[in-house]
Amino acid sequence: MDKRPESVAVRLHPSRAIVIFILLLQLHSLKTSTMVFTHAISWFEIPTEDIDRAQRFYETIFGITMIPVDLAQIKMRMFPISSPMNIGGALCYNKQFYKPSATDGPVIYLNGNPDVQLVLDKVEAAGGKIIVPKTQISPEHGYMAVMIDTEGNRIALHSVPS
Repeated sequence: MDKRPESVAVRLHPSRAIVIFILLLQLHSLKTSTMVFTHAISWFEIPTEDIDRAQRFYETIFGITMIPVDLAQIKMRMFPISSPMNIGGALCYNKQFYKPSATDGPVIYLNGNPDVQLVLDKVEAAGGKIIVPKTQISPEHGYMAVMIDTEGNRIALHSVPS
């Protein structure tokens, strides 16, 4: 004996069935046409007031060498990445365009792997301030922390579980 339920459209007024059908088509269209990012961020820029001071800070806490790019309208210090297809970013200086802030604007999370604490241990000696210490997000999502850099920017760190 077939125990399948009757079609929902049979029980609905025909005009409501049409509305539901149109909504289902729109939902299907969203599923097939909505872009899905591999990475939601492709580039970031951290404002500076003193690009050399900021460069020393980030090179010290991450143990990296930044790549200088000085153009007529902007000075940049790019974070080193292994491939141009990876997410990249830079410290930036242009007095008219960038303004560091500890309270306004988005918060970016820089890679603190393998352990956020290893980076935090260098922040204050390099001239920054820790405002949120290493904090577990969850066992599966790892740890985060927030600092104020030498330019007054609120910057977060994130490390994923190994």
